[in-house]
Amino acid sequence: MPIARRALLLAPLLTPAVARAQAPVVGRTARILCGFPAGGTVDLTCRLLAERLRGNTSSHWAPQVVVENRVGATGRLAIEEAIRAEADGTTILVTPASMVTIYGHLYGARLRFDALADLAPVTPVVLYPFALAVGPGAPGITDLRGLLAMARARNGLNYASPAAGSVPHFTGVMLARAAGVELVHVPYRGAAPAITDAIAGQVPATINVIGDQVEHHRGGRLRMIAVTSPQRLPRFPDVATFAEQGFPDLTADEWFGAFLPARAPGALVGQLNAILRDAVAEPALRQNLLQREFEPAHMAAADFAARIRAETAKWGPIVQASGFRPED
Repeated sequence: MPIARRALLLAPLLTPAVARAQAPVVGRTARILCGFPAGGTVDLTCRLLAERLRGNTSSHWAPQVVVENRVGATGRLAIEEAIRAEADGTTILVTPASMVTIYGHLYGARLRFDALADLAPVTPVVLYPFALAVGPGAPGITDLRGLLAMARARNGLNYASPAAGSVPHFTGVMLARAAGVELVHVPYRGAAPAITDAIAGQVPATINVIGDQVEHHRGGRLRMIAVTSPQRLPRFPDVATFAEQGFPDLTADEWFGAFLPARAPGALVGQLNAILRDAVAEPALRQNLLQREFEPAHMAAADFAARIRAETAKWGPIVQASGFRPED
């Protein structure tokens, strides 16, 4: 069941931050767990949040908030650490959607956690779509129809994604099924090498986070030809959505979400939810996120849990139909 995208965005964020008492919610250093390396988009988002959650601000969570990168097992190590952590507010997990909505379908019994049973959803903090882009390996292609015609003429076409088992991977699977063409997934270790090979013509197309492709699109090295957002993006009015080009089911906004251990009291979840609402509404942070093509987001914890359940149900049959099973 689709969740209204606007419920995540502006309406809650237009509420001015309310001044809070200077005493923090947590009396000692807190950490934000990040399952990805320093310098990446998840890490940068975590560090921007940490700046707002520490010190004498309206979003005052703890006297110090540090980012701890627990890298490994495609983000799973950080989730497992968060589940084991004390449920006193000193550990916050920030993770992309796919870790909690897709991984259960991918790993089955090998997965050592149940996201909704072992974590307390707090709120999404950013929302972002993906774009399908083409490079020199798809000369003259300016829209999705042209790319699909090329795929049919060649009896198949490769596309790169930043990781096997990611939303971009399965977006390509959905497109192939809906269009009745052969699209061969080529996984990479991150967006940068996937985009580099698309620019070099090693793969004709790539599906990635828009923020990672913006400068290449503007510089003419890549051409974004379809976005997964429900509507065209104001900053890229020339790029049509998948829905506009005949694929209404290909909407795949992803988010980075904040979680506490499942044992955290409901009152603590509510406090963090309110503080993160104020944090992402703060003008400087908001502008920083928008410049990275991330939309600041917020929703009630119960609504966030419902969104996770809906997205988990959505991805199940898609993953099963793909036949993909990770080795690690």
